[in-house]
Amino acid sequence: MTRRFLVVTVSLAATVAFLIGLVVAGTLRPAPGLPVGMDSAAAIGEAPAYAALAHEITSSALSPAVSFADIAERLNPAVVSIDASSRGVARVAPQLPEPPGPLFRQPERDRNGQKRGAGTGFIIDAAGFILTNHHVVDGADRIMVQVADGRTFRAEYIGSDPDTDIALIRVESTVALPFATLGDSDSLRVGEWVIAIGNPLAYEHTVTVGVVSFIGRKLFDTSLDRYIQTDAAINFGNSGGPLINARGEVIGITSAISSRASNIGFAVPINQASAILPQLRETGRVSRGFIGVMLRNVDADLQRALGLPSAGGALVQDVAPGSPGARAGLRSYDVIVAVDGSSIESDTALIEIIAARPPGSAATVHLLRDGRPIEVTLKLAERPQRNRPDSNDTDRPQPTSRRGPLLGLSVRQLDGRSNVRFGLPDGTRGVVVSRVEPLSTAFDADIQRGHVLLEIDRQPIVNLEDYRRLTDDARPGDVLAMYFYRPEINQRALETLTIDER
Repeated sequence: MTRRFLVVTVSLAATVAFLIGLVVAGTLRPAPGLPVGMDSAAAIGEAPAYAALAHEITSSALSPAVSFADIAERLNPAVVSIDASSRGVARVAPQLPEPPGPLFRQPERDRNGQKRGAGTGFIIDAAGFILTNHHVVDGADRIMVQVADGRTFRAEYIGSDPDTDIALIRVESTVALPFATLGDSDSLRVGEWVIAIGNPLAYEHTVTVGVVSFIGRKLFDTSLDRYIQTDAAINFGNSGGPLINARGEVIGITSAISSRASNIGFAVPINQASAILPQLRETGRVSRGFIGVMLRNVDADLQRALGLPSAGGALVQDVAPGSPGARAGLRSYDVIVAVDGSSIESDTALIEIIAARPPGSAATVHLLRDGRPIEVTLKLAERPQRNRPDSNDTDRPQPTSRRGPLLGLSVRQLDGRSNVRFGLPDGTRGVVVSRVEPLSTAFDADIQRGHVLLEIDRQPIVNLEDYRRLTDDARPGDVLAMYFYRPEINQRALETLTIDER
């Protein structure tokens, strides 16, 4: 009897203790963990800030999850499939350099000899205007559009811009068509969720999800490209489809993929499309301002090599003959620091400002020449359209050399044979690059066989003696500003080469 009483008593006590524990635990909240790198003393000393941080983390964790299904359901009706056909000679997607390649489904020949290809687009307003890629409709004699409910329309070509790979077409419908809302791609951040909708490999209205991997990727034209990179699965046939944010707004136009990976895709920012839509609607083409100079950023190495007062601005590497820059007297080594009073921090900023202005307009350029401020006024010309290079032009030589191990260069004297072999302009003076060491500083700067070295640190190079004189005293860690003529692009370019430590 005593033993049974003891067992019952212990059991009741344990049960009561467990229930009391549940009640107490229900009235308490566990203390949030400390952020990485913050010790307890720091947390106590910054109690208000830490409390706000903990509240922010808790609030974000409790926010409702994004429903990709709702977004896809709302946007899918605005996505269309595009069938572009041409007669006679095959219309093929542009040959773009690796790793990126077009998302256009390559044209196929039907029994009548017609060429056909497929892509994607999306309706942007009730009037039936559709955005897609330039390479989807380029050269097409007939453009057919199928909307989500199965109806097919013959589309009218309105215009396109090869430089940004954007095209505008239009369909007319007796009933209202659903359309997508355009967002603000400038507010996009790396890590945000995005959705791609398109017709990959003819699988219509395929929805995939991923995140923004990078913003501002340069692929084909370093002056205009600002591609959004994403790991959302996209394939051939997605070209021209929308890239959508978690609010259901279109923030990009899917345009290219990496041919070496299955999860690297690129989209044109929608703000680039919005900026040129008025011109496409009115004239069918895009005109951009142009001053005719080749530029590069002024970084710390270039500032050090040329003795510039500060880093920042856009340095003029070359001036095209007969261009607005040439007529205004711009010279190599000029550093453009402002346009009409707006400061210039980089070559990209300068190009964006100039390209946004209409040809024929005037611009006042503020620059530094040998440390002296100068102001010139020029009249903008129209920017030539981009010539996309062939992938065969990207072959890199694999030379070896014993000479110039610190720079990774071998050079030889220019002669008549060199001028003919490398297609150099008459009167070119300098030394020609004969070999480049793999993995050297010259290799990293993309210096190639056939490039002509014209100057080192603004000192002209006429012969091999000049080259040796200006490089013999260089020490590991020194930075040399080397001015090259690149025959493959018919332009001069300034490169900074840091002497290797070996």
